[in-house]
Amino acid sequence: MFTVRQVTPLSSSQHTKIRPEKTRIIFSGQYPPAHLLPRRHSLRFRHPTARGVISRPRTHSIFVPGAAGPASAPLPDESNDSSSSGEEDSERNAASEAASTETEEKGKKEKKRVKLAVVFGLWYAQNVVFNIYNKKVLNVFPYPWLLASLQLLAGSLWMLGLWSLRLQPFPRLSRRFVAALLGPALFHTVGHISACVSFSRVAVSFTHVIKASEPVFSVVLSAALLRQFYPLPVWLSVLPIVAGCCIAAATEVSFDAAGLSGALLSNVGFVLRNIYSKQSLREFADVVDGLNLYGCISVVSLLYLVPAALLVEGPAAWAAGLRSAAASAPSPGAFYAWLALSGVFYHLYNQSSYQALDDITPLTFSVGNTMKRVVVIAASLLVFRNPVRPLNALGSAVAIFGTFLYSQATASKAGENNNKKK
Repeated sequence: MFTVRQVTPLSSSQHTKIRPEKTRIIFSGQYPPAHLLPRRHSLRFRHPTARGVISRPRTHSIFVPGAAGPASAPLPDESNDSSSSGEEDSERNAASEAASTETEEKGKKEKKRVKLAVVFGLWYAQNVVFNIYNKKVLNVFPYPWLLASLQLLAGSLWMLGLWSLRLQPFPRLSRRFVAALLGPALFHTVGHISACVSFSRVAVSFTHVIKASEPVFSVVLSAALLRQFYPLPVWLSVLPIVAGCCIAAATEVSFDAAGLSGALLSNVGFVLRNIYSKQSLREFADVVDGLNLYGCISVVSLLYLVPAALLVEGPAAWAAGLRSAAASAPSPGAFYAWLALSGVFYHLYNQSSYQALDDITPLTFSVGNTMKRVVVIAASLLVFRNPVRPLNALGSAVAIFGTFLYSQATASKAGENNNKKK
């Protein structure tokens, strides 16, 4: 314990910033505990066993009311000062934490924007590379069934590698999940092989213009199968798509009925895949992410497609076609490189699209998909130099613009539904 023995005013020689109310406090007994001393003070202590005055300087002086007082005068009450100091510290800490949190949020948003920019860039670039090498292979090796099978095989091997190396968590499979996967994988197979058949018969640009009519099939089949009816603006938005596709088909230089039918059937297959995925795989959304879902669909689709490819084309036709392609290409190595690149980039661009869909809204994805077709069409025209008539270009532009209008109309409908739920 300690007691106050003397309270006297500080002189100007003892303190350079003297004020009348500043005092010197002299204690006797043990030194006061550190936590009892004010943070802002200049004190002198007299210890019973010490000679003279032991000084413990601080940065500022303590303020004590009055110039002097009796030896038994109590210490000044600093409860208000300490409480106000605590409140100031709390406010400073809260402000610091808020600033730190805001900085972290800005950093996360910036990282997300960079990630999305990279994913979209990869999605577009990989799609362009796939379409170019896919068409190069089909120009010298017109066997789309085998090519589609090899592309699914490349995707399946890629996913098996990711799972084996634990770069991607292995999906938790169950009988119910596999059973739910069979329908979407079947329609994915139909969509993929139909697109390959179309690419083998007509120009890449024409196939993509026809595939831009996918929203038309989505509106019609959703109404027929799901009894899901869209408002009038959505139906009106598909009219320019139909008109543009008709103009493009009528003026296409490389028009082929099988190529047109393949592109249309591809739209039907992919729309049915999306519809049945929503119905059968909805409950597994929290168990399997987009990349694993696409990997599982690729494996099951491969099991569907290989037997059909053997029946439609067969090993004998493939052997003759491979010999002819190796002779027609700049070199056998170049042809097999094209074959490998078409398979790898087919999987990669689909992987990037699923990763993008995990991080963005469906509207943003639809707009991005529309712009992707523009990029692919432009790149194919530059690489293959296909002749384009003015009316053909106009029809293509109208169809793609209609796809954009459809994205906007469906987004407005989704927003209205969300507001009703709230």
